[in-house]
Amino acid sequence: MSVPPVDLGPQTLTIARLAEAVRDEQLDAPTPCPDYAVGQLLAHLAGLAAAFRDAARKEAGPTTDTPPGEVLPELEPGWRSVLPALLGELAGAWRDPAAWEGGTRVGGVSLTGAVAGLVAVDELVVHGWDLARATGQEYAPDDEALRAAERFLAQAAAEPTDGGGLFGPPVPVPDGAPLLDRVIALSGRDPRWTP
Repeated sequence: MSVPPVDLGPQTLTIARLAEAVRDEQLDAPTPCPDYAVGQLLAHLAGLAAAFRDAARKEAGPTTDTPPGEVLPELEPGWRSVLPALLGELAGAWRDPAAWEGGTRVGGVSLTGAVAGLVAVDELVVHGWDLARATGQEYAPDDEALRAAERFLAQAAAEPTDGGGLFGPPVPVPDGAPLLDRVIALSGRDPRWTP
């Protein structure tokens, strides 16, 4: 049996810990995602966890066929127990080497399993930073996931597009910037963002 390229478990645990520390009064606070308040970011994390879990399992349906961003996500009342459970299921699904093989579908787009897995890693790393930054928490992403996100985003930024990158034009950072700052900048976010 082959080993999956990236274990999403450590990064999903990091996000679950960040989410657990979010106070109710922070749910309306702004985030680095311009359209999302903290509550909507948490709802987006729950939705992407379900979508990428099902993509790993090759289970097509509403979670994998709905493009993100059609409507702003709404935080469900039981999110404090639902989100950690979904994150755990997401990590478990991508521990199966078969998840990284063949084709799958997520966000209404057909992808290889390997690319879908890397998109999931990137989403977890970048949105973990979003959540930590918006709620004033320290953020130490899983090193393996951070390095995988860097490779993925650097490759995406190097490919010609009409918009200058997968998520928006990369933001310049100084030479020698920390790896996390470089990854966040490659995602089109300003690593210096504050609420």
